[in-house]
Amino acid sequence: MSTLIVIDQPPYGSWAGREALDMVFSLAAFDQPAALLFTGAGVNWLRQQQAPDAIGQKSVEKNLSAAPVFGVEEIFADQASCQRFDLGPDNLVSGVTLAANLQAVLNAHRHVTFAG
Repeated sequence: MSTLIVIDQPPYGSWAGREALDMVFSLAAFDQPAALLFTGAGVNWLRQQQAPDAIGQKSVEKNLSAAPVFGVEEIFADQASCQRFDLGPDNLVSGVTLAANLQAVLNAHRHVTFAG
């Protein structure tokens, strides 16, 4: 069983999500099994071809692409939230598993931590 970090905030406007991403990468780098779950507005982290230059930020898409390198085991997206934000397999970053049953995802992990 692993640690699940839940990100439910949009990718820009707060550092909480980026800090959570750093936490999951740190866990995985030290051979601690870790996974990510994006829900609510947090699913927007997973949108392809983000262009946050106008607000003076770097795209989180590049950060997420490093997940396999660090050993992050799984990246989940709440299916209902993806539908609400018009996200589907065609515009999600690669490696994301859509989760219809969030309780099952939460129950599959020993530790659950929410960003923010």
